[in-house]
Amino acid sequence: MSDATLHDTHQDPGDFAVQVADQIESFLVAVTEVAKGDEPGSAIPFLLLEVSQLLLAGGRLGAHEDFVPVERYEPDTGPEPDMDDLRERFAVLLDPADVYSEVFDPYVPRSEPVPHRISDDLADIIADLRHGMVHYRAGRVSEALWWWQFSYFNTWGPTASAALRALQSLLTHIRTESPLEELNGLDTDA
Repeated sequence: MSDATLHDTHQDPGDFAVQVADQIESFLVAVTEVAKGDEPGSAIPFLLLEVSQLLLAGGRLGAHEDFVPVERYEPDTGPEPDMDDLRERFAVLLDPADVYSEVFDPYVPRSEPVPHRISDDLADIIADLRHGMVHYRAGRVSEALWWWQFSYFNTWGPTASAALRALQSLLTHIRTESPLEELNGLDTDA
């Protein structure tokens, strides 16, 4: 994206919304297909690609001026979807390398690494994106853009960044045939 695009005050937010929604929908469809487990050998490279592409959409949302929803209060989108089945399918696909270590905030001095699960990360990202997609499909474009931008900064953006680093590291270990060291009991259930 050129600098001219970033600062174009005449750009139609609807066009931007369509582009972002397409990127998000593409991610949702692709990772849901990966979770089916039909091709477990390609799951990690595909997830790496999809999370990378999603972060491009997030970067575009982050670079854009703040979106302001039309309505003061968020309209009810109904019950939150149950993500347990999807989360479990990712966990099976990624076993035994689902758990990884992440520094929550690199700007906090002496932050301790925290255990995470890629499967949890992906399920949480999908839930956030689907929430915005409900608004988008209901024609509440400004609400969808606000939600995606807000949750990019606060939830799915940091989560996707952490998952991307974990997936990239995991793929590096696989491709360079360097075994993962013991995680020394690292477990998110502790």
